[in-house]
Amino acid sequence: MTETGHTRTEDLIAQLAADAQPVRPLRPPMLRALFWLAVAALVIGTVVAAFGIRPDFMAEMGETHYQLEWAGSMLTGILAAIAAFHISLPDRPRAWALLPLPGVALWLFSIGYGCLTDWVRHGAEGFALGVSFFCFRSILLISIPLSVVLLAMLRLAGPVRPVPTIASGMLAAAALSACGVSMFHGDEATLMVLIWHGGAVALLVGLGTLLNRSLFGLFAPRPANQAG
Repeated sequence: MTETGHTRTEDLIAQLAADAQPVRPLRPPMLRALFWLAVAALVIGTVVAAFGIRPDFMAEMGETHYQLEWAGSMLTGILAAIAAFHISLPDRPRAWALLPLPGVALWLFSIGYGCLTDWVRHGAEGFALGVSFFCFRSILLISIPLSVVLLAMLRLAGPVRPVPTIASGMLAAAALSACGVSMFHGDEATLMVLIWHGGAVALLVGLGTLLNRSLFGLFAPRPANQAG
């Protein structure tokens, strides 16, 4: 009986060895993050070129709070992308999820500073609400292809920590999209930037967090016997 059991064990090992497929190790997370950021720059640059940079963009960027707002949005996107590729790996600490916080803090500070500036310049009219579905829709539409690429790149490692991974990824896509949209669409009170840009970012991060398993499931690799 021992011999039979031993034979079956050897047969099982031999079968597993015969069916084993070579596994390609993941590239370093920073390298993959830089690749995704390059894709994001290409997509956003194409959209901005198609719409054209608004005439007052450079003049607007001469003001401190616009510089801080734009830099905060970009820094948030870059740090969130780096965080997503690190937090998705089981050997990396969860603290990577906190990496985007400096960018978020700068972004929020700049918006607060802008609201104060609007109040000083225009009084109560500086807080007048308006409707700007265009920027909201633009951020969402630009974020979709960026999110698809990101999910495809994280399809193997993402399910390890799905919630912080996809939250960081969606934050990266939305923040960089907001940064791009501000280049061809503007002329809004800072409060409206907070509502529409912040709303689009919050919506994407919230949906990604709630639907994390379903989204990763769409990109999960299929077993070999189901491929094709």
